[in-house]
Amino acid sequence: MTTASTTASREAHENREAVLDIEGMTCASCVARVEKRLQTVPGVTAAVNLATESAKVSFPVDVDADRLVQAVREAGYDARVRPAPGQDAASRETSDASVEASDAHAHGGPLRTRLIVSALLAVPVVALGMIPALQFPGWQWVSFALATPIVLWGGWPFHRATFANARHGAMTMDTLITLGTGAAYLWSVWALLFGTAGEVGMVHEATLFAPDADPTSMVYFEVAAAVTVFLLLGRVIEQRSKRRAGSALRALMDLGAKDVELADGRRVPIDELLIGDEFVVRPGEKVAADGVVVAGEAAVDQSMLTGESVPVDVAPGAEVTGGTIAADGRLRVRATGVGADTRLARMARLVEDAQAGKSRVQRLADRISAVFVPIVIALAVLTFAGWMLAGQPVAAGFTAAVAVLIVACPCALGLATPIAILVGTGRGAQLGILITGPEALEQADRIDTVVLDKTGTVTTGEMTLGDVTTVPGVSRDEALAVIGALEAVSEHPVARAIADARRGEESVDGFRSHAGRGVTGTVGDLAAFAGKPAFAAERGATIPADLVPAVASAETVGTAVVAGWADADGVPRVRAVFAVADGIRPDSADAIARLRDLGADVVLLTGDNETVARAVAAEAGIPTVVAGVLPEQKVAEIERLRAEGRRVAMVGDGVNDAAALATADLGIAMGGGADAALHASDITLVRSGLPAAADALQLSRRTMRIIRGNLFWAFAYNAAAIPLAALGLLNPMIAGAAMAFSSVFVVLNSLRLRRAV
Repeated sequence: MTTASTTASREAHENREAVLDIEGMTCASCVARVEKRLQTVPGVTAAVNLATESAKVSFPVDVDADRLVQAVREAGYDARVRPAPGQDAASRETSDASVEASDAHAHGGPLRTRLIVSALLAVPVVALGMIPALQFPGWQWVSFALATPIVLWGGWPFHRATFANARHGAMTMDTLITLGTGAAYLWSVWALLFGTAGEVGMVHEATLFAPDADPTSMVYFEVAAAVTVFLLLGRVIEQRSKRRAGSALRALMDLGAKDVELADGRRVPIDELLIGDEFVVRPGEKVAADGVVVAGEAAVDQSMLTGESVPVDVAPGAEVTGGTIAADGRLRVRATGVGADTRLARMARLVEDAQAGKSRVQRLADRISAVFVPIVIALAVLTFAGWMLAGQPVAAGFTAAVAVLIVACPCALGLATPIAILVGTGRGAQLGILITGPEALEQADRIDTVVLDKTGTVTTGEMTLGDVTTVPGVSRDEALAVIGALEAVSEHPVARAIADARRGEESVDGFRSHAGRGVTGTVGDLAAFAGKPAFAAERGATIPADLVPAVASAETVGTAVVAGWADADGVPRVRAVFAVADGIRPDSADAIARLRDLGADVVLLTGDNETVARAVAAEAGIPTVVAGVLPEQKVAEIERLRAEGRRVAMVGDGVNDAAALATADLGIAMGGGADAALHASDITLVRSGLPAAADALQLSRRTMRIIRGNLFWAFAYNAAAIPLAALGLLNPMIAGAAMAFSSVFVVLNSLRLRRAV
């Protein structure tokens, strides 16, 4: 095979992704139909989500995106390819405007307007139909006049979807709605025009059960009107709830700057900024894109991204993130990430991908819903036939069949999972927890063992100065003044920890670094040294007996820095021992206690020596320690735990944690860690610190409880309501109200997650 043909073959097998915004989906059957139609295109896989009214599609490079739109239209719905994050603002606004215009044209006006008008017209219709005292002569004709626009115009969104699907031989939840309300309305019109129901002076009682009377004397305008209003109310609440549930994602996208001032003074739209361009950030302005500070200093407020309330000081060479705010100072920044490549865009993409994903429980609901509609229609026909065979009045059988059609519509089933995932992942984004998909939620719900890396996860990842022990006659401040000045010249992390605590501004002459051992120099008129205990011995200095315990203690938690200076006769003497360690985060102990309260076993897994690891574990409250392991040994330990039947979550932040994160059932990466760790994880913690990991498990478990509750309600409702309707124990209007309430209940139950954790 030639090189050209090999390249062509490889490209044919490469896939790209797109998100389609889909109009007209109303239930889980719609989802199943769109998904099935998209996947008839060769090489295409699709995950369609009712809550976000979108489809995430993976398709071969040789398939045009318009073919995907055509496939959706063949299924009876409309679709548009969502603009890419880097698309210019004008195109995005045009696309958004066209969507809104098309929606308004297709549905004849906002759904809320339909609800308000239909509700106002339905009040007298229901009152006349349900309260015999109000049934004046000719009331049924007034009901007919008022109910007609409700059913035909108010219910048009449902009927439009029914007819669109019928052209393709499909039946959806809208089919049930059209059949139920249409049957009630058309029967009433027939009885009015050709039966005895149109006689002036006719009255009839309103009961829970079908009355034993001349079927042609019965009209059900109040049923058709009230059911339509209830359904419209449910749809409006669902739409509002979906918008609210997605507010975290929209807020995340709104954090970005809309325009930017280039270094040459020009102000351009953010879409025109390119990698390598230098731009200016003035006090109070947003950083336009990810970049590196070239000039200037400022305190940058990162609270919108990290939740940290204290601004971070940045100077030349520091990295800054798009969407953060320069609290003071002026910066010149060189762009390193723009458009879809910024950290903000990646965060938003993670949230959106999670919300557009499809969990195992949702796939189950979709499969059930796909066969549910024809079964319900068959049950309605059998119900009517059963009543007729039993010798019951036609009106009673008809009413029972209509009630079955109305009460069975499982809109709640289609919303049970996606709405909860939408709200749960949105709440996670607010808390600085980015969940990659519903599978991560399901995995987190079953975790029983949490494995923690040490450095940067349980600990701060930065060396800090602990105890300073000095010989008699030398104060702590004196030791810090001399040795702090010496270490300030060094760039070693241990030296920086001591230098940060220095006292005074002593000058240093003759500084010399002895690689891996220590440093020497003259501070003022003192010949000073600092380094490992062995380095002191090299200098001819003996560690005094009263400092030996301090050395041993420091080495159990980190590093012992032995330091001193020569006395008047030039003999070097050890004057102090500095304990430098990577201290545990202030909130680690509480977070680990929370993890254990959630029923998880906690294990510390680190490459550090066992003495240091056990000291950190003891301080943090971790009962199990595995120390001195290489990256591949971390993977082996995770595999061993899983082989024991445990469900393992790994929390880490370093490159050496990436393989272990990918091996674990659930990988949780600290947001400030290496990119390799972030890409290998299922959950990313934007906020630093272990409390976010505990929050992630708690939120996941709460979300899954809500999903299970939603599914139980949807299944239990249909299981209980359909037999009652078939037995004539439900008036069709009451059945419609109960059906609409089940959908509203699922949405409201899911919205409880907005206050989770």
